[in-house]
Amino acid sequence: MREIEVTVGDPRHPEATALLKQSHALMERLFPPEDNFFLDIDALAGPDIVFFVAQDVGRVVGTGALAVKAGYGEVKSMFTDEAARGRGVAGKVLAAIEAEARARGLGWLRLETGNLLEAAHRVYRAAGFTERGPFGDYPDAASSLFMEKRLS
Repeated sequence: MREIEVTVGDPRHPEATALLKQSHALMERLFPPEDNFFLDIDALAGPDIVFFVAQDVGRVVGTGALAVKAGYGEVKSMFTDEAARGRGVAGKVLAAIEAEARARGLGWLRLETGNLLEAAHRVYRAAGFTERGPFGDYPDAASSLFMEKRLS
């Protein structure tokens, strides 16, 4: 089996953008507009974001981002191409996000995910995340699940 490589990337790269658009379309199908908190592609290229891509033989098969906040990092835009699922892509992207957060001295990683995204919940729990209440500017949305992991 080929090794998945995770590196810092650009959300405006055509393959990354295509995956992000798939993710956004899925969120729009599953959740009401007021409960969609994904960042658009331009926001993912912002100065307070570190965007990661997972590649398999040069093809982008996964994305994820670290949004740097005051005292914590937020996991954003985790998505794996359907053809690459089951190969540990999400876990590798999440590990890269965590390593970057630790390198920046952040004490926590936090995230908001959809309550229907059970595969994502399994990835986050396997990485040591536990449930918590809303944080930052998030409302207490019925379709949201909030999680965190202490880093220090």
